[in-house]
Amino acid sequence: MSSTPRNCRVGVDIGGTFTDIALDLDGTLHSTKILTDYTAPERAILKGVKTVADMAGIALSEIGILIHGTTLATNALIERRGAKTAFVTTEGFRDVLEMRTENRFEQYDLNISLPPALIARADRFVVRERIDAAGKVLLALDEASVAAVVEKIAAGGYESVAIGFIHAYANGAHEVAVRDAILRRLPDVSVSISSEVSPQMREFERFNTVCANAYVKPAIKSYLDRLVVSLKEIGVGCPVFMIHSGGGIVSVESASEFPVRLVESGPAGGAIFAADIARQYGLDTVLSFDMGGTTAKICLIENQVPKTAKTFEVARTYRFRKGSGMPISIPVVEMVEIGAGGGSIASVDAMRQIRVGPHSAASEPGPACYQRGGKNPTVTDADLILGKLDPANFAGGAIPLSVEASRQAMSDDIGSVIGLDPEASAYGTCEMVDENMANAGRVHTVENGKNISDFTMITFGGAGPLHAARLCEKMGISTFLVPPGAGVGSAIGFLKAPFGYESVRSAVFNLSNFDYAEANRLLEAMKAEALGFVEGGFDAGSPVVERTLFMRYAGQGWDIPVPFADGNFDSASAETIAALFEKEYERFFGRAIEGLDIEIVSWSVKASSPLPPVERIPSVAEGNVVQPGRTRRLFEASQGCYLEAGIHERTGLKSGEVIKGPAVIVERETSTVLTSSFKAIVQHDGCLLATRI
Repeated sequence: MSSTPRNCRVGVDIGGTFTDIALDLDGTLHSTKILTDYTAPERAILKGVKTVADMAGIALSEIGILIHGTTLATNALIERRGAKTAFVTTEGFRDVLEMRTENRFEQYDLNISLPPALIARADRFVVRERIDAAGKVLLALDEASVAAVVEKIAAGGYESVAIGFIHAYANGAHEVAVRDAILRRLPDVSVSISSEVSPQMREFERFNTVCANAYVKPAIKSYLDRLVVSLKEIGVGCPVFMIHSGGGIVSVESASEFPVRLVESGPAGGAIFAADIARQYGLDTVLSFDMGGTTAKICLIENQVPKTAKTFEVARTYRFRKGSGMPISIPVVEMVEIGAGGGSIASVDAMRQIRVGPHSAASEPGPACYQRGGKNPTVTDADLILGKLDPANFAGGAIPLSVEASRQAMSDDIGSVIGLDPEASAYGTCEMVDENMANAGRVHTVENGKNISDFTMITFGGAGPLHAARLCEKMGISTFLVPPGAGVGSAIGFLKAPFGYESVRSAVFNLSNFDYAEANRLLEAMKAEALGFVEGGFDAGSPVVERTLFMRYAGQGWDIPVPFADGNFDSASAETIAALFEKEYERFFGRAIEGLDIEIVSWSVKASSPLPPVERIPSVAEGNVVQPGRTRRLFEASQGCYLEAGIHERTGLKSGEVIKGPAVIVERETSTVLTSSFKAIVQHDGCLLATRI
């Protein structure tokens, strides 16, 4: 073990199937994948951290920082495994969670079933109070109704309480008063208030967000407390930080208070990883494709920055249709996420068609080929049957795979139902999951007004490189990149993420009578909030402050983001803001509208540590074609038959060498499948640049 201080950073990503660990020691990467432990997730982290430290030849005490992302909050919401939670709201608004927005996410489904509210009606309570949209008190808080609700909460044995009052985003005083009353009577109960968790207009989204925060808060706080203590017990005494859904890093304490911000933390790390690769290669139009064990995530990265949003949905119940899930109003890296991972279960529906997902075999019991008790056929089983995986070298040989178990599962659940042999069942499963992902990518790019064939794909995750070539064939993409460490891409992305926090609030300002002094006071408070979350997180350079105004024409129902430079507003700012809005509006919709007043409805201030400069990767000349040392049968979907594919060890490849498909390039955490229509050139940094032949 070395006694010389070194720069050692660890990224940890808990997924639905695997927990990924990446250790960066002075620029050298060591990584591993451990099956996720659902009973005590921290156990997989401890095991993985010890493994990568041994690989690097360092003591655990030499780790300088640990950055963690997790899907635990997401899974708790999807599976409804949270704390017993009460919701306190304004009298007359008890049923907002069930009434939703009254939009039909599937207009022609006569039997449409709306997702149940996260908090049941019996657990929702009301108090008499009312504040208007400007923050003015219309009806004072009724102390008697507050006292009665507090006693009901005490009698109900609730672990957590969410408080969401109408227009609390404009004035949260009543929420604070009720929180204080609850904590005086029940000091051990966890309380979340919407004016702190999500101070944004639109009560359905805001109420859902504060309820989700309260629902997962006790479990996430308990888990994070256990994790920090367990790490110290094994000798890891470094600071622990969390990646949040917006792609920045915050302290464990902040994450424990606002765990709803962790809902998309793992996928956000993957988008950051892809954006870093895009910066190194100077790519401005990138499609990030992250396929893990449970889900696949697709994100657009333009000008080397992931797209972001201030709302998103989790737990979509109707074919991943927008509007069928639980809306969460927090800053987030915008992406489309579908239940299409290695562990996604294949089945036959009532129309005798193969369907894949959204249910997953996860790590317990896992795909049938894991031989851990799983009996359902999964995408991993299909990949194994079709020759994409080596049964003796999966996860570096740590998990031996059974081809016979995969064939049996395919035969039992697919083949016997629709009269197909295991190979045909596996082919149908892979084609269905690939088409689902390709369709999601097409829709996502079209919704953003883009042509998907103009993009370069950057793929990672344990299953991403296995399916990337076929997806590119389906989507018309001619180039994809597989970075080093692709199998643990999200964990590596955590190490690239800035310390950052985004404050978002709703406050309506009309430009016709723009109160710039009040706007300055609002932005200063938001800037102080954002800086407070990132102070002490980094040592060098001043924080980067970004401001975004969410604007619309007066009378419209939705808004568009308008970036605005940092600095104070003055009497001339209204004209400047109007010009910026009209330019963005014209870009979105083709033309501006004359004669209408313009208003700002929400505000965002993001503070983050500056990104370090990256060294551009120079292009590499195409060298010799590498001849494989061995081959195996690989099913080629575009030709509908098996071909002999060359097998190449990625660690043995050199810069400039060329691998022509059909081929499989194997490494410890994943494999890259090249179909006959692709060749790959090894780049200077070890990236595989695959292009159409």
